[in-house]
Amino acid sequence: MSSSPELAPPSPETRRPDHLAHRPEQDRLLLRTVFALGTGGFAIGTGEFVIMGLLPEVARDLAISIPQAGHVISAYALGVVVGAPLLAVLTASWHRRSLLMALMLLFGLGNLASALAPDYLSLNLLRLCAGLPHGSYFGMAALVAAALSEPHQRARAVGLVMLGLTGGTLLGVPVASALGQWLGWRAAFVFVGVAALLSVGMIRAWVPNLAPPPGASPLRELGALQRKQVWLTLGIAAIGFGGMFSVFSYVKPTLLQVAGMPLAWMPLVLSLFGVGMVGGNLIGSRLADKALMPTVGGLLLWSAAVQLLYVLTCHHPLTAALTVVLVGTAVAIGPALQIRLMDVAGDAQALAAALNHSAFNLANALGAWLGGLAIDAGLGYPSTGWVGTLLSLGGFGMFWWARQDARRAAQAPATALTG
Repeated sequence: MSSSPELAPPSPETRRPDHLAHRPEQDRLLLRTVFALGTGGFAIGTGEFVIMGLLPEVARDLAISIPQAGHVISAYALGVVVGAPLLAVLTASWHRRSLLMALMLLFGLGNLASALAPDYLSLNLLRLCAGLPHGSYFGMAALVAAALSEPHQRARAVGLVMLGLTGGTLLGVPVASALGQWLGWRAAFVFVGVAALLSVGMIRAWVPNLAPPPGASPLRELGALQRKQVWLTLGIAAIGFGGMFSVFSYVKPTLLQVAGMPLAWMPLVLSLFGVGMVGGNLIGSRLADKALMPTVGGLLLWSAAVQLLYVLTCHHPLTAALTVVLVGTAVAIGPALQIRLMDVAGDAQALAAALNHSAFNLANALGAWLGGLAIDAGLGYPSTGWVGTLLSLGGFGMFWWARQDARRAAQAPATALTG
């Protein structure tokens, strides 16, 4: 049988534990688990994106400029990028429920502390701290959900967990933003902190405390970094997913200045983006369970086509709004890449799963940076769609490289035997 990474079976950690394999209540256990884990994802999704709509309030309260206030977004993203691998390695031997509770508790306290920040520097430091558990939480939640699901439904289980994150953009952000505008931006972080603490209780009550795989250790987790397919998969995420962020980072000024959209429409349009994310997440996870790698490649091409369509439709309010929904569906690739990393990481599951979210945050930074360069170069706001198209195609190039490398690895044993 081929040992190709592309066809590798789920690792031991992503298979269901033997004591859960034939229990009649398995489906109910999985449902309760993904609901509890998804509630934590809802808190994280709300906390990550709500600040983008409250920068004027933050700037006014702290007596800083709006660009300076935007640094708190970068501070959070930095926390995600640094915290995901660091915490995954340091907590490799922890029981899974205990780790998830600790991570969500850290996130909740980080947000409550952010609400009390007295100045610009302390707010940046606290946002960095709040971002530290983000990637490790989603990585571990994905491992637990996959372990409790049938092997052919792992991506669907991961997608349900990620539904909390996309649901946060659809429902949590509008609620927290309304609170922030009514009671001040600090109220938004209080809302996020309370939601996070609520999820800690739900995780304690509903998530089984699975043991780490035998021999789990920080050194073994670092072994994931020696696997070429892990790096190629992370490259797909960091480059290919940047297309969506190139467009979304500048969607508001594009729609206001290019499409001539009334300002009153903006909350609705941003909600439509959330609808696209939710729909893409559900559809993408189902497709990934049926054909994982073809789904990854197909979604990258879909993302490229959608970004190109945005260039053509962003000049009219109605067509621009409809295309924003399609741009949101690009998030469909998330569950597929999460499962791919689990399959190629061998026994270094925790680090690989967490690094997926570091890669997505790098995609966020890369897409926004390159889109901004295009605008500053005088190419106009629609050029962000061209940047997004090129990034999606760049991700497809990484995907093609990964496929070819996996095929060569599969053929090598056969060549050695016939030689």
